[in-house]
Amino acid sequence: MLTCREVTQLLSEEHDRPLTLAERLRLRVHLAMCQGCANFKKQMNFLHAACRQFAGEPAGKERGD
Repeated sequence: MLTCREVTQLLSEEHDRPLTLAERLRLRVHLAMCQGCANFKKQMNFLHAACRQFAGEPAGKERGD
């Protein structure tokens, strides 16, 4: 199982690159069991969307789209 430190690293990386299937599955299992990391993911997604909106990009648009 991933540690919380590894999860926060992967959550940051998922905004820069596509995660592998194994990374996504391990991340999903950890997030299902760890409320702290689940909250961190929500906060990261909110900040990512806010930064995109501030920069003038549509909130739902991802890199490479």
